Amino acid sequence: MRRLHEGRMRGFGFPPGFPFGQGGPGGFGGGPGWGPPGPGGHGHRRGGRGSRPNVRPALLALLLERPMHGYEMIQELESRTGGIWRPSPGSVYPTLQLLEDEGLIEAEATGGRKRFTLTEAGRAEAQTAAENPPWAQFSDDTMSQVQDFRDAAVGIMSALRQVGFSGTPEQRQRALEVLNETKRKLYAILADSE
Repeated sequence: MRRLHEGRMRGFGFPPGFPFGQGGPGGFGGGPGWGPPGPGGHGHRRGGRGSRPNVRPALLALLLERPMHGYEMIQELESRTGGIWRPSPGSVYPTLQLLEDEGLIEAEATGGRKRFTLTEAGRAEAQTAAENPPWAQFSDDTMSQVQDFRDAAVGIMSALRQVGFSGTPEQRQRALEVLNETKRKLYAILADSE
């Protein structure tokens, strides 16, 4: 049960970073090509509801503050968004490699890990990114609502587990009907908004 609560709801089929949209393991993912184009001229891909924050400006904005390792940046973004957004290593490390290839950051190996620092060429794009960093879109109200969703989902899973282990076949069938009806009602909420 603790893993469900702390693991960003993977066991429920919720996308990491719920309720904002599908992401990579453990978070929104993102990466080059997501969000508005930056000074480097990279295009954007908009997804409306469920579009993901852009990893590129987030990493640059963090590096404007201090040099960091890749994993440290992942942890920092998770911390700044209350656990809502934890970009995956599969989006962070390729983005760091791209930034290094473009000459915007440089890496120094320390203790078996790479520590990244902005170059002079990367500082201008990093300053632009820091003016409106991707993590700023997560308001306190949004983070509170996400926690409410998580708490409700954990409670539902606990009830389902009890029905599954202790309920009669008839009770399990009734629980299944409730779940299917709830699913229909949730989709109806989305349909109403469109």
